[in-house]
Order: sequence, then structure tokens, then C-alpha cells
Amino acid sequence: MGKNSRSNIKCVSIYYLRMNNQSKLLINLSLLLSKPTGITVYAKNVFPYLKSLEPTLLSSQQYQDFNTYLVPNNLTPEQGTKGHLNRLLWTQFRLPKIYHTSSASLLFSPVPEAPLYSQCRSVVMVHDLIPLRFPKKISPLTPYFKYYIPQVLKQAEHIICNSQATAKDIVDIFNIPAQKITPILLAYDDQHFRPLTIQKNAGTVPYFLYLGRHDPHKNVNRIIEAFANLKNNKNYQLWLAGPTDKRYTPKLIEQAQAFGIKQQLKILDYVEYEQLPIIINQALALVFPSLWEGFGFPVLEAMGCGTPIITSNISSLPEVAGDAGLLINPYNVEEITAAMETIARDDKLRSQLKILGLQQAKKFSWQTTGEKTLETLKQFLN
Repeated sequence: MGKNSRSNIKCVSIYYLRMNNQSKLLINLSLLLSKPTGITVYAKNVFPYLKSLEPTLLSSQQYQDFNTYLVPNNLTPEQGTKGHLNRLLWTQFRLPKIYHTSSASLLFSPVPEAPLYSQCRSVVMVHDLIPLRFPKKISPLTPYFKYYIPQVLKQAEHIICNSQATAKDIVDIFNIPAQKITPILLAYDDQHFRPLTIQKNAGTVPYFLYLGRHDPHKNVNRIIEAFANLKNNKNYQLWLAGPTDKRYTPKLIEQAQAFGIKQQLKILDYVEYEQLPIIINQALALVFPSLWEGFGFPVLEAMGCGTPIITSNISSLPEVAGDAGLLINPYNVEEITAAMETIARDDKLRSQLKILGLQQAKKFSWQTTGEKTLETLKQFLN
């Protein structure tokens, strides 16, 4: 889209808002990524259920049947730290003008971001407080979570979060009253993540799968150690699917080399959305012993595929897994190994976990998430 056409659409959006004065709700979609991660998946699946509120979307692209105010396309994490900074500056200085020009009465943000000291009423979504639980020595996220987010949450009319675990963190860490928080569990695409009949190639080696980033709190180092401790581990592979990171991935490769399993470690990097169900379906199990999650999409997606899961007994993960997986202490390598051993040798258990996982996954739907979000926002729209 050319610069002039973008400008024309933007002007039409402003004119529409001024003349009709009906868009009481603004939905901030300025940070949506082209390669979806958890926040993008959440936002894209929830906002269609808010259509009855006749919102205006603040987005760098248009969506059919929604009024859109076009915003710059350089406000996302895809532009790195500069993208985050651009978005925060836009949120603080440009967004209040849009809010007041449109005569909006509420801003809904799928992340805990909103203009400070601007009389913009907001409802915000908190996904997790992991940067405070696992702070990095040099990271812009530390001051962002330590100083900016508490102010956003204090000023917000209400807070939505994705699990009881995250709600408890908000109360414990920021001293926010529990009655100001509504936990609404997330969901998954059950038409995409489902059991598939796949003809395996001859000679295919059974593999355990990890899906996610390589950050330290994801606990990938203990997955590697646990796999190395497997009996007859030469009969298996360990696949790591998710974006590589020059800060962490080389250390994981070195670790695999030290344990003598480098040849069995397969690093896939970012896997396209269309390919995810295939590699999940073919895995012996998803191994996801994260040290903390706000929700845990990979666990739900694996259950939806009928793939057994091994996951942590802390944070939100028991809320997602229920009784459908093997829950382990993520700090205990021996427990992770034992769960992998059990999955590898027990065909009957794998079949049971498949059935339980599919049943558990049915409890989650974007319609439920969207409708609960709709009802929550209605309470704060004037």
C-alpha cells in the first residue's frame, strides 16, 4: 500500500470517527507480528468476538467489517528494541490524541500498555510477569516491567489476565486488588491442531519435541540433560522447534556435545504455522518443563493433536494440562528423564494420554475466551 493511500484511509478513519461518534471502544493492535507469537495469536483470535461493541482497531493493516485507524508499521518487536521504543512513544504521545479525537470512552490493549496521566480509560491484558521472576542483567524489559507496567495497572479500569497463576502474580508482585482482575483462559485453533493420519517414512527415528524459545527460564538445558540420561537414548532424537537465539542456542549445542548427543539433537529454528501440527503429531511427546508460563500454548496445542505431554507442575501449566499429562518438577532432571522413559516404553500409557489430552483440549475455545472478554469490557464502556 502506498504512502498516499495509507494517508487517505487514515483521514477517512478520522472523519468517520468524528462524524459518527460511535466508536466508544478502541482496540490497540499496533504490536501484531507477521510471525505470530502468543500475544499476536491471542489478539487476533479475541477481537473478532468484540464486533458487537463497534470498536475501532488501531492497526497497521485493515480488517474487513471493522473500522480501522491505520497506525505506523514500525511499532512491533520485529523492529527489535527500536520497535518497542517507537510503540511506547506512540502510546504515550499519539494515542491520547486518537482517543480524545474519536470521543472514545475505553481503550482495550492486549498487552499491559496504555498512556499514562492522560485521562484515557483502559482495560489491559497481562500475559505474564516473567521478566520480573527471571530478570536479565542487561534488558530493557526489566525497567519496563518494574516501573512502567505497575503504573499502567494502577491506572487501568480493569485487568484481564490469562490464568489464575498470572492473577496471583499481579496481586503478589504489584499489590493490585484481586477484584480488579479477571482471569480468562486462552484457547487454540482446534481445526489446525488436531490428530492427523501421517504415513511415517521408513527409518524415521522417534523423537521428543520441545516447542518454544531458548530463553533460560524455558529450561531447555534440563531437557537436554534429561534426554542424555535416557536409557538407550541412541534410539531417539530430541527436536527443538522455535526461534534460535545467538545468546542461548550455541550454549545448548555445546551442552549436547558435552553429553555426547549432538547427533541426536535437531534444531529446527522457527517452524511455520502450517507445519506445526505435523511435527507435533509425529512426536512421542511434547516435553515442556518451563520454569514459568503465563499460559502455555504449546501444551494445549499438543493435547489438541493427541500428543502426550510432559510439563511442569508449577505456574499456569497445571491449569492448562489438568489431569491429561505427566506433571513433573521442572527443576528435577531425574523426574523429566523418568517421564520420558515412561512415555517411550509404555504404548498403553501413550494411548491413554492421547485420549485424556483430546478431552482436556475440548475445554478451551476462542469463542469462550472472546465472549468472556466481551462481557468484561461491556462493564466498563460508558
